[in-house]
Amino acid sequence: MTECGSKTGVGLELLFLGTGTSTGVPMIGCDCPTCVSDDPHDSRDRPSVVLRYPDRDAGITRDLLIDTTPDLRQQAIREGMTRCDGVFYTHAHADHIFGLDDLRRFNAVMQTPIDIYAEADTITTIRRIFPYIFEPHTNVNTSYVAQLIVHEIKPDQAMAMYGAMWTPLRVMHGRMPILGYRIDFEGVSIAYCTDVSTIPPQTYPQLQGVDVLVIDALRYRHHPTHMTVDQALAVIDQVQPKQAYFTHITHDILHADLSSRLPAGVALAHDGLHLTF
Repeated sequence: MTECGSKTGVGLELLFLGTGTSTGVPMIGCDCPTCVSDDPHDSRDRPSVVLRYPDRDAGITRDLLIDTTPDLRQQAIREGMTRCDGVFYTHAHADHIFGLDDLRRFNAVMQTPIDIYAEADTITTIRRIFPYIFEPHTNVNTSYVAQLIVHEIKPDQAMAMYGAMWTPLRVMHGRMPILGYRIDFEGVSIAYCTDVSTIPPQTYPQLQGVDVLVIDALRYRHHPTHMTVDQALAVIDQVQPKQAYFTHITHDILHADLSSRLPAGVALAHDGLHLTF
């Protein structure tokens, strides 16, 4: 595994579009050390990642998103994204779905609909928030809207996607059941678990053997719906991935400060981080 600035790889690549909280960092109206930091690692968009890997059958590289944040437009432009071959949703909170409208640009560039995958409750919420997309016949004017194909998924039901295996994982966001994901591609495995406060016992076996675990580590102090740094470290100790990365990081954490104190094999993710395998 290597950190890389390149956007084209021959194997599996993990690209962090955003690693911050629902407010982003810096936050509006805050002059704390992190929010005024000149370290680019302390600038954090809302949390999302891209899994990029070659489709051996089609002879092209696929980009699959986890979540569409309100920052998707600038994230995609920053990283030079020109395609989106599917979106997997963790849950329907605003910081994870409000960029859905920007998928229409990928429709226009690729000239094809985009498949989106989510649990039934998440699909219901998305349809309610974006009726002009899912019920275009009711729009007063002919509208430029995203063209999406909706797929309901359930925890533990793995699916093959362009040569990779995607497995939705049940995790808890406070009292709210949401999804994490395990992605297996040609002997490499990545688990992505954002917005997590607890991991049910039945999910731990599905995290065993992962090469990379991306885990919510909001801040040092307790939070009812997110893991603290210490809680995330405890999960990492139990799962024993080869490498772990923190995400969904609030302004309580200064990148350089915490990075210097983390154990071997654990790091803070940051916006724009590319990992290639």
